[in-house]
Amino acid sequence: MIEIRFHGRGGQGAVTSVELLSLAAINEGKFAQGFPSFGPERRGAPVLAFCRVDNKHIRLRCKIANPDVVVILDPSLIRIQNPPADLKENGVIVLNTPKSPEEVRRDYGFKHTLALVDANKVAREILGVPIVNTTMMGALIKATGVVKLESLEHPLKERFGPLAVKNYNALKAAFEQTVIEERRS
Repeated sequence: MIEIRFHGRGGQGAVTSVELLSLAAINEGKFAQGFPSFGPERRGAPVLAFCRVDNKHIRLRCKIANPDVVVILDPSLIRIQNPPADLKENGVIVLNTPKSPEEVRRDYGFKHTLALVDANKVAREILGVPIVNTTMMGALIKATGVVKLESLEHPLKERFGPLAVKNYNALKAAFEQTVIEERRS
């Protein structure tokens, strides 16, 4: 099983991401579970969303405490929440940032495998708005292979209708632009 925790802000699409990712996994014949964790938050407030994907039934019904992957849609949350604090030792940090791996390691002290993409830039260029959920899913897929890119086509069409093509293009662009750097001891 792969357990993924998304850290975002209200309005960035973290909850939508886990929904779409779960549907893509189910369309591949896998089992998936996606759910948010938030109270009366408003746009811009920190939001957590969780996704589990496995090849067999998932019996857990709790928040993800020790994820395999953390996806950080907004790097300002690193100082507020420290998303990778409970990441598994061989885990992956998928981060929205224009910084290089060296800068990220220097600035945040991360020792896990990094998957970095300037999701804001990709979203602005392709979607015209800095909503980074689909771009960050492209980075996540490149880093983990949790689902195939094409498995998101149908869920995107269902969710976004005529905007699905732009979102799929943003997903693919982010997949191609994601830089992966292996874990450092």
